[in-house]
Amino acid sequence: TAVISYDYLTSLRSVPYGSEEYLALRSKVHLRSARRLCELCCANRGTFIKVGQHLGALDYLLPEEYTSTLKVLHSQAPQSSMQEVRQVIREDLGKEIHDLFMSFDDTPLGAASLAQVHKAVLHDGRTVAVKVQHPKVQAQSSKDILLMEVLVLAVKQLFPDFEFMWLVDEAKKNLPLELDFLNEGRNAEKVAQMLKHFDFLKVPQIYWELSTKRVLLMEFVDGGQVNDRDYMERNKIDVNEVRSGGRGCPGRPSVSRSSEAVSNLLPADVLWSTYRVQALRVSAMMEISRHLGKMYSEMIFVNGFVHCDPHPGNVLVRKHPGTGKAEIILLDHGLYQVLTEEFRLDYCHLWQSLIWTDMKRVEEYSQRLGAGDLYPLFACMLTARSWDSVNRGISQAPVTATEDAEIRNNAANYLPQISQLLNHVPRQMLLIFKTNDLLRGIEAALGTRASASSFLNMSRCCIRALAEHKKKNTCSFFRRTQISFGEAFSLWQISLHELMLRVKGLKLPSWAMALLCWLFPAPH
Repeated sequence: TAVISYDYLTSLRSVPYGSEEYLALRSKVHLRSARRLCELCCANRGTFIKVGQHLGALDYLLPEEYTSTLKVLHSQAPQSSMQEVRQVIREDLGKEIHDLFMSFDDTPLGAASLAQVHKAVLHDGRTVAVKVQHPKVQAQSSKDILLMEVLVLAVKQLFPDFEFMWLVDEAKKNLPLELDFLNEGRNAEKVAQMLKHFDFLKVPQIYWELSTKRVLLMEFVDGGQVNDRDYMERNKIDVNEVRSGGRGCPGRPSVSRSSEAVSNLLPADVLWSTYRVQALRVSAMMEISRHLGKMYSEMIFVNGFVHCDPHPGNVLVRKHPGTGKAEIILLDHGLYQVLTEEFRLDYCHLWQSLIWTDMKRVEEYSQRLGAGDLYPLFACMLTARSWDSVNRGISQAPVTATEDAEIRNNAANYLPQISQLLNHVPRQMLLIFKTNDLLRGIEAALGTRASASSFLNMSRCCIRALAEHKKKNTCSFFRRTQISFGEAFSLWQISLHELMLRVKGLKLPSWAMALLCWLFPAPH
């Protein structure tokens, strides 16, 4: 930290602020500093890599030089040697690798803070993923927590306004859970059952016969990271293409075009083809983002059982081999937050108030969740929007470049207040903040941040959760029927609002291109 701070101070001191030279030099300092941080995380491993993974996912908050450098920690953290992997498997399963597997890839598919994953084939022919814990991580994690505790106490002495002991308390509580792979397997099965109605979600099956606290055997499912646009294009992961049956213009048969055929297309059709390809790419990103929003809204608002580590290395996408539809693969189920009913319902009310811009109730439910007089800051942290945008309505307009810059520039100014707030909110809120940060990082990478449809999906889940709670607490059949009708009416209102937004979003160029496509059909 001292070296990085000194680099910024000395490198930028003599350059005029805001000039082209300043911006170019600052970018170089950002990159040097990010590389130093990455080397630090890799050298210390364990908890340090987990912190680096979180920082690498904050695309909406940190400079691009930091996020692009630290992203490697999502799946390419330092690896254990094959000798260490064999040792863990031998100690936990009592057999050698060749006795358990027909084949076992020496090169891991990915390595993270606590473990690495190898592809293998069982003697019965099943292809599996074998997650093996790094052998020294148990002992190292306790040292990391002790070091963290000493540093936090030192910071407290130097800067009394900063309260970070909650960070140590959370690490003490969560790390033992993450290091128990049997707990991870149980979480995976629970969330798979809980979200089985989502046909776009895949949670790999756990094979218990060869799983222990340090070795987890699961179904092998291949995919690319959710923020890897190149992977999606290479594998033709295009949700709208699948759903529409691959049609070109409405009402016209699709045509497979060779390069020779493209050269003979009419100009209007060339324009339409280019426009359509770009539109489908955006559509695919939006659909994947909507799927993620539905999953997490269901987990948080309806079930109160939340996967709290959705960095891109744990959220993959693939084209389903059977249906051809886009599918999200959710991995790493070690860290979940169980929400109390009181917290979950207050959080539902708060998000409903934020979405529909009911500022009086925003204040009320923020204070119920421990924000006190800092409720404006609390609302801004939850939504990653400026206070001005929160007051205007977060679902009314997407994040602008100006607002993004404002959030980035002002975040450091409010560190004492942020520290105070994090120290006072319920402990359940801390992992929710982390989860929100990671999801926003994915949305930023997909270019779908703060879309209106994601807020409407959240609102649907809030309505369902609140209605279910009311029905559970009444014995009257008439009252339950009344609540059900109210719920159906509210959901219908949201669907109508969503339809109006879609109609409003159909810009003139879309209509013009569709008209040109109709007037000048593609040669068959």
